[in-house]
Amino acid sequence: MTPSSPIRAIVTGHTRGLGAALAEQLLARDVAVLGLSRSRHATLKTRFPTQLEEIELTLDDPARVAQWIATDALHAFLKGAQTVLLINNAGMVQPIGPIEGQDPAAIATAVSLNVATPLMLASALAAASADAVDRRIVHISSGAARNAYPGWSIYCATKAALDHHARAVALDANRALRICSLAPGVIDTNMQAEIRGSGTEQFPLREKFEDLKRNGQLATPEQCATQLLDYALGDSFGETPVADIREIAKPV
Repeated sequence: MTPSSPIRAIVTGHTRGLGAALAEQLLARDVAVLGLSRSRHATLKTRFPTQLEEIELTLDDPARVAQWIATDALHAFLKGAQTVLLINNAGMVQPIGPIEGQDPAAIATAVSLNVATPLMLASALAAASADAVDRRIVHISSGAARNAYPGWSIYCATKAALDHHARAVALDANRALRICSLAPGVIDTNMQAEIRGSGTEQFPLREKFEDLKRNGQLATPEQCATQLLDYALGDSFGETPVADIREIAKPV
């Protein structure tokens, strides 16, 4: 059944962390959501049985993502929408460590999930929503896209790729499509726990992130999702193709 909401959103990695908070808040705002993840979010589906659609999709496998894009599912979900929003949230920080110790398969998986799939979905959204008057794409970026960190060469490179993709797409000057690669700040998620669990030989700056957690300086996924969605659905979205939510949310 096609959702009746004039706004429809696609969220990748919607089952936990920031993705779950984004999906929940979109649904609470009466936005129909298509969640793409390797699993389903049973609690959200129970609360929003008609507004939430879910597809189990291995997002780090570009061949499977391409197969799904080739179906009519995305076009059917977006049909009739006035505003469409894609939030490329799914991502991974591994492999962490110096270049000589990185596993080739782990590198390929990270590049697939962090870069190939977001770019494929962005292109698919633009093609499938040609009738929408307002199309918006959010890449969830990172401070690591703009600052190099030891042990994070793959994560830094893949997030920087999203930033540059947004800059280039913005030059297409398609007035019906706006894009932003948006850094959400440091959030208290499983990824942060994974970072703190890495050895200092893999990630020399681990203590910095331990201090952030210890001192209560990590934003909650819910806080970040509110700020992010206020911006993504606001009038100023897309004025700059690369942004940081911590700068946007600063009081005037």
